[in-house]
Amino acid sequence: MAGPSVMAGMEACIPALRRYAWALLRDRREADDLVHDCLLRALDRLHTRRTDAELRPWLFAIMHNLFVSRTRRARVRAGTERLDGWHEATLGHPPGQEDHLRWKDLVRAVGELPEDQRAVLLLVSVEDLSYAEAARVLDVPIGTVMSRLSRARERLRRITEGEPAIPLRRVK
Repeated sequence: MAGPSVMAGMEACIPALRRYAWALLRDRREADDLVHDCLLRALDRLHTRRTDAELRPWLFAIMHNLFVSRTRRARVRAGTERLDGWHEATLGHPPGQEDHLRWKDLVRAVGELPEDQRAVLLLVSVEDLSYAEAARVLDVPIGTVMSRLSRARERLRRITEGEPAIPLRRVK
């Protein structure tokens, strides 16, 4: 059974988990399902968590791994259909102000980032995880986090300034 402080810590992480899940999936219902599954998995595996490990990065790691697993399963089922595609109609009502247009452009630009770069950008810039915490969440070296973040920021800058984006290299 989880102690009251662990449960309170998990509850405090829910808004951040929901933000990250929505940014990954761009669908509120699917994001809520991912958060729910993450919390269930965390409670189920609480006994495996190291006592010295911080709760927040541990929860983000669980969520990220669930997302990756779901994405892989869906790609196998759907063939070549990409899960990270989205429709501008899902963003809500037409913009009425310049700030809203900039926000919409930024959301679109973040959506155009490759999944690995988008995940690092969201964890470090939005969820305020350290490079080391993001590396643990994504199970990659800290240098990879720094490299992906640098490439994500540069790609985002180019997209938002209307410059041609650097073509993605496909690893075979």
